[in-house]
Amino acid sequence: MRTDAAANRAKILDTARAVFAAEGLDVPMSEIARRAGLGVATLYRRFPTKEDLVAEAFAEQMTECAGMLDAALADPDPWRAFCRVVQEVCAMQARDRGFAKAFVTAFPHAPDFRAQREHAERGLTELVSRAQEAGALRRDFHMADVALVLQANGGIRAGTPEETAQASRRLVAYLLQSFRADSAAPLPRSVAIPFEAALP
Repeated sequence: MRTDAAANRAKILDTARAVFAAEGLDVPMSEIARRAGLGVATLYRRFPTKEDLVAEAFAEQMTECAGMLDAALADPDPWRAFCRVVQEVCAMQARDRGFAKAFVTAFPHAPDFRAQREHAERGLTELVSRAQEAGALRRDFHMADVALVLQANGGIRAGTPEETAQASRRLVAYLLQSFRADSAAPLPRSVAIPFEAALP
């Protein structure tokens, strides 16, 4: 890749990451090109679809997320591992609206990104099962409840990024206390919420 082409690619990705983090994934490709100071044709030469751009922009974070889940699966304490993942995923969501949306979106034409997401979902399912088998996580907790947590956490609109992060931590602390098996009161029936529907 030529030096100028590599520089343009890096500029597009840096701009996309910043825009997606602050504003989510709905920002048009033309706006990303404008903010990067490049023509739309240049952007589309590097990334023919929005899906290509999103998958590449968040590839590093998806790898980090998969590593975090692998580390949690290696933790001998199932409840601590479950809590750690819920806390870290919600913290990622609070600081980066784009990654949160990308994490729960199916990308049919980005097989590597999709494979990492499916790996993460399997890991999360295993963490839930382990915590339930250990008697720490309430038996009526379902994977749909993870999507529900992400919906609730994604709805936080505090004044500054720091306040949003603090409000997210407080919400997650409340929720984790309610997920404990001890003294769990019966819940209304679970509603099937796929990961793809976890964020607006």
